[in-house]
Amino acid sequence: MTTPIIVGNWKMNGLSADSADRVKALLAALASQPVAGTEIVICPPFTQLVLLAPQLKGSPVALGAQNCHMDEKGAHTGDIAPGMLTDLGVTHVILGHSERRRDHGEVDETVREKAVAAAKAGLTPIVCIGETEDQRQSGEAQDTIGWQIKGSLPDGFTGVVAYEPVWAIGTGLAATPEDIQTTVAFIRAELVRQFGESGKTLRILYGGSVDAGNAASILAIPEVAGALVGGASLKPDAFLSIIRAVPAH
Repeated sequence: MTTPIIVGNWKMNGLSADSADRVKALLAALASQPVAGTEIVICPPFTQLVLLAPQLKGSPVALGAQNCHMDEKGAHTGDIAPGMLTDLGVTHVILGHSERRRDHGEVDETVREKAVAAAKAGLTPIVCIGETEDQRQSGEAQDTIGWQIKGSLPDGFTGVVAYEPVWAIGTGLAATPEDIQTTVAFIRAELVRQFGESGKTLRILYGGSVDAGNAASILAIPEVAGALVGGASLKPDAFLSIIRAVPAH
């Protein structure tokens, strides 16, 4: 049985006071009404990791990061090595998010090298893939996703795959359940083709304007093992609603 996972990506949001309050509210709600059988991860900005690690230690919520470098150390001003993250108690890292690909020119090969480095350091890589609106409209969505899987996931990959259609991120537009089911089924077939038997159990998340209103219908889709949540993860009540929308298993 695959364990579902809900990941909150805070992106470039969170100062010390509001970050601490957000986590306090989330943990208090989970203490009063626990959630069993679902992994919960929050990925705040780098600046908040040291602050939040003690709060989350021993809690049902794991600490993730939004990126890492491919090297263990070196002359890379402004970058963070995977080992620096595990040193703080970080267990997961988001890699290849479309905003990183767009804003920082990250390509599949870069994402692949980061995934290797993250796994070597003991982190669970959450690798993002997804098509743009132009690629979708031109009928190139599956080709795009297929090449991203081939290029971004290293041999022996045991992390998590997050499907995020770029046109749905932060726009308020989520793909329809039918669209998601079709695409996720394609992703599963590609994973099996690339990784064989292990490709059958790699977890696939959906991300892209997931909120309290649409989470239940998205999480009910076969092969969707959870969600990568953006803006809604900044609101404890909304994030909790998404967590509680995970079907019983």
